Amino acid sequence: MGQMLNTYDSLTVEDQIKTLGDQELLDFWEETQQLERLLTENTGEQQASSLDYERLILTELQLRFCQRSISPF
Repeated sequence: MGQMLNTYDSLTVEDQIKTLGDQELLDFWEETQQLERLLTENTGEQQASSLDYERLILTELQLRFCQRSISPF
């Protein structure tokens, strides 16, 4: 399961996401989806911050996929 480390307090969430492995990144995405669902059920509103996390995670996954497609190795 992915988790944010306290040693990365000075890094942005975007930079922390880049340090996660693929499976950790997918786990983090799943956890943000679960938290958003719980918050939406409790408040009746979608949380804007969850959309930011999703955008960052999807952007990182797309970047990794493109880099693998281009790389000859």
